[in-house]
Amino acid sequence: MTAFRKKIATNYIINAILVAILFVVLVILINTGVISRYNTGILTLVCINVILAVSLNLVTGILGQLVLGHAGFMLVGAYASSLFTLNSNLPLEISFPISLILAGMVSAVFGFVIGIPALRLRGDYLAIITLGFGEIIRVVSYNLKITNGSMGLSGMGTLSNRENPSPMFIYAFLIAVVVIVIMFTFGRSRHGRAVISIREDEIAAESMGINTVYYKLFAFVLAAFIAGVAGGIYAHHIQMIDPAKFDFNRSVEILIMVVLGGMGSITGSVISASVLTALPEWLREFSQYRMVLYSAILIIVMLFRPSGLLGRNEISVPKILANIKKRIANKKVPSDAKEE
Repeated sequence: MTAFRKKIATNYIINAILVAILFVVLVILINTGVISRYNTGILTLVCINVILAVSLNLVTGILGQLVLGHAGFMLVGAYASSLFTLNSNLPLEISFPISLILAGMVSAVFGFVIGIPALRLRGDYLAIITLGFGEIIRVVSYNLKITNGSMGLSGMGTLSNRENPSPMFIYAFLIAVVVIVIMFTFGRSRHGRAVISIREDEIAAESMGINTVYYKLFAFVLAAFIAGVAGGIYAHHIQMIDPAKFDFNRSVEILIMVVLGGMGSITGSVISASVLTALPEWLREFSQYRMVLYSAILIIVMLFRPSGLLGRNEISVPKILANIKKRIANKKVPSDAKEE
């Protein structure tokens, strides 16, 4: 057991070192101008969508409940964060991180209120009711003075500027890493295994003494919290909130990222969110064909890999390196044997 724990610790250390190297390299390239401001914005959006896809994967992939209102929690977080920074009279460097926590908490409250009646249902019924709640949140935001109605909010400011274009990317990247670590840790914990057991057979899980209502609500609220944080980052990155951007199509877009990567696979969500965010932007030169190509990729993957790119598997760099070493060692064995 001790050797097994050492192996896990080694894997975590290697992954942490690789992520740190990637982070440092990207920040240096951004600050030196090698990566343009436009591409820096795309990388920030990639990180935001990674956060959203990983959080939705908790409910849809790990818990096994189909949810179609994730954009609603993102919208709540965007408004909560923006209203705080606009009215706090604090410097943005101080108010912004506080606003992200507030955005997550407000979204979690909405998740709790919506989750209590919604999680009594299953399958298509749950998808329909979450879709309805998501649309209600968006429509209500059109008719409130505090949200500035259909005009939305603007002027909340951003930490990035021409002299220092990296702060928003740094926030988005670091929060994405924290969310991924939390999801990996949760999935391998006792509570995560309880959630997975609900996905596999809810009746059997309940008969074994697992509080299914508690774990379903916990996963739903945690996903809403993370989506709210992503909404806060998005609002300050774009510097504008348009409720029309958080409609049913936005929820489906996040769901596609989860399904394409593999429902239950965290690394699959990271890869699919990165590709599906960057690809349409990088194909803008082929504006007539980019959405056709984008849709064709989705269709091809669903036809030949219906479980998603990774299914429920995860990519581990240490495991990949170990497999490469084994293959190299196996190739060397016959030649050594011939020499003897």
